[in-house]
Amino acid sequence: MSSATWTPAALSPERRRLAGVCWRIVEAQHRVSTMKLVDTLEEQAVLETLLEVTKPPIPAECQHLDYLLFTPFRYGAPYPSGSRFRRAGLTPAVFYASETPSTAIAEMAFHRLLFFADSPATPWPINAGEYTAFSVPYKTEAALDLTRNPLVRDRALWTDRLEYAPCQAMADSARSAGIAVIRYESVRDVAKPPAANIAILACRAFAARKPASRQTWRIHLGPHGARAVCDFPEQRRGFTRAAGADDPRSAKLQWERG
Repeated sequence: MSSATWTPAALSPERRRLAGVCWRIVEAQHRVSTMKLVDTLEEQAVLETLLEVTKPPIPAECQHLDYLLFTPFRYGAPYPSGSRFRRAGLTPAVFYASETPSTAIAEMAFHRLLFFADSPATPWPINAGEYTAFSVPYKTEAALDLTRNPLVRDRALWTDRLEYAPCQAMADSARSAGIAVIRYESVRDVAKPPAANIAILACRAFAARKPASRQTWRIHLGPHGARAVCDFPEQRRGFTRAAGADDPRSAKLQWERG
């Protein structure tokens, strides 16, 4: 079956129960960006309150959640470019996450490396950037797992590194069928067995109001890949670009050994 025939009616029988924990990476700047503008914590609280009222309203179904969870669903501005399950333009939001911190870092590092590939005149950062990895449990009776039959039969469409149109079309049908979560194979993190990502389409899929745990990572980017270090729990990850990718958008990242 091709993506063109994965209609809402065809997807509905494939819904399944899915629960677990997923990880997402954000820049640590989200905590301290206003601190340098004020002199006290009280002033920072006032400033953040003023900024809050200028932002778009939080969707009603997401208002009970921590801002790290509802933020992707909040902004209604046109999406500048398409992603795997979201079309460009004024389209429904997706909370992209991964099943492990390592895969989340690989996904984030890929997009950061792609930025520099698209901007060759931009110098590489000298210092490592600070990022927060946070986990959140999810649970739904309305999930699709693209790594299992029958959907895995279209694996070539779901794992294309350049062409997102089939995934976007399927996601449109999934939303119409009331699907809240899509589990899919990561094409950026080379792992065996294949690493997996989680796309949350609706806030009702979150099984907690706040992140369950957090980790602080420092990630250094360079022309050959990315190096990531977490102090607690102590972890180190190195990612290099796999050979044979002429178009940087088709690249995948493989763990360094040793």
